[in-house]
Amino acid sequence: MTETQAAGTAAGEPRRALRPPKRCRATARRAATASLSGPAAPDAATPQLFPAPAPAPRTVRTWARIVPSPARTPFTFGYAVVLVVTGLFARLADPDRVHDVLTHSSTDVANLADRPVLVLVASAVWVAGGVLMPYIVAFLLVVGALERRLGGWRTAGVFLAGHVLATLLTELPVAASVAAGYLPDSSLRRLDYGISYGLLACTGALAGLLWPRLRWTLLGGITLVLVLDLVDFADPLTDWGHLLALTTGVLCWPYVRRAVRRREVQRREPGPSGRAPRSA
Repeated sequence: MTETQAAGTAAGEPRRALRPPKRCRATARRAATASLSGPAAPDAATPQLFPAPAPAPRTVRTWARIVPSPARTPFTFGYAVVLVVTGLFARLADPDRVHDVLTHSSTDVANLADRPVLVLVASAVWVAGGVLMPYIVAFLLVVGALERRLGGWRTAGVFLAGHVLATLLTELPVAASVAAGYLPDSSLRRLDYGISYGLLACTGALAGLLWPRLRWTLLGGITLVLVLDLVDFADPLTDWGHLLALTTGVLCWPYVRRAVRRREVQRREPGPSGRAPRSA
């Protein structure tokens, strides 16, 4: 540096700012652009410490929707737990004790006349034949499917309507026949318990939400089986109750369809935040 240049700098002339190399400036520009546009996609050549999880197979996702859960189908899940507990009790407990409990839970005329509400509830927490009967699987599939479309409280209402109406419509004629002398007094006491009435009511209600071909195929097949059981005349009172319970579910079609349409409209409507609520 010459003396003239040194004097100019000392006199207050601005010094030229030192500029970073071009490579550093390009790196800074890329970093600023990435911060504004969001996180960049990971480079294929860069090893990932936490790779994204692979999507579950379609079969697993399907079964995850079908199997009842406390979040999606609380009524079906809770009821299934109760049925498993009572089924294990019936299988593992003392047979005399089990018979005594079932006798007091039976919806026969004598028990209905003495404690109707308690008996109607108690008779619906047992599975006829034990916990290994196909009724458990049918309950999970049918009632769970209806609850996903209809909701827990309404599904419980359909189940209860089928259970109560079929029971009363079969037991009241027995009481009248005994009073008129057409049946012996022993008909007032018999074992009558299980979930079949409520299950068939839910099946009939669910059929109203299916495609027409599947709906009538399901109803026709079940009706044929029930009529054959009635013709066999092994347990005519219970067989009539099964037909009445299925009819109760079919009569619920207008109510079920209106409730499902209302739920679908509520799912589409935006919530308080302006976003549509997530479907169940």
